[in-house]
Amino acid sequence: MARILIAEDEPRIVAFLEKGLRAEGYTTMAVGDGVEAASLARDDTFDLLILDLGLPGRDGREVLRELRMRGERLPIIVLTARDGIDDTVGSLEQGADDYVTKPFRFEELLARVRLRLRTAPAEETTVLTAGEVSLDLRSRRATNGSRTIDLTAREFALLEAFLRHPGQVLSREQLLSRVWGYDFDPGSNVVDVYVRYLRKKLGGDVIETVRGMGYRLCAEA
Repeated sequence: MARILIAEDEPRIVAFLEKGLRAEGYTTMAVGDGVEAASLARDDTFDLLILDLGLPGRDGREVLRELRMRGERLPIIVLTARDGIDDTVGSLEQGADDYVTKPFRFEELLARVRLRLRTAPAEETTVLTAGEVSLDLRSRRATNGSRTIDLTAREFALLEAFLRHPGQVLSREQLLSRVWGYDFDPGSNVVDVYVRYLRKKLGGDVIETVRGMGYRLCAEA
């Protein structure tokens, strides 16, 4: 079981990351400042570091620089603001393995974590299928039987979340975090709205409402 250190000072993002990563079977630990991150991030303790660049105490770039200078080789994924392109480039030059810009969807980060830990299958799945419904992640093409379905970017992301967990009940909160990211309003009805959109395009029997719990993609649909 891979061990992941999260160096992030925003409690909402920490909770979002820990909940999602633990649900995927990872062991996590979170720290909120750069001093502690630099002290704890060691190859013999953790398998991967998720490092926010804007940490208090010590800047994330300083932490990154120290870790690489002392020979730590664990993969490092940096988190940066959208306007921090220079910071991102500098981090990669200093030894970061990857980066994610805020705000981000959990599925986006998870794909990068799996890649850096190499826990994903050698032949990464590029087509997700359940019954007659199929989603090609490379061509961004959705089909239901012989029909090609035109989806918006958000509809595509929502269907991807369902297809990665066919037959499993997903709560509105899970779907909000996976599709809309950590920066969402928990009281929003946006999930219900987009589920209706998908039903209109795929057929009403593809996504089932589980009263009081959420939604489920019918694996045999």
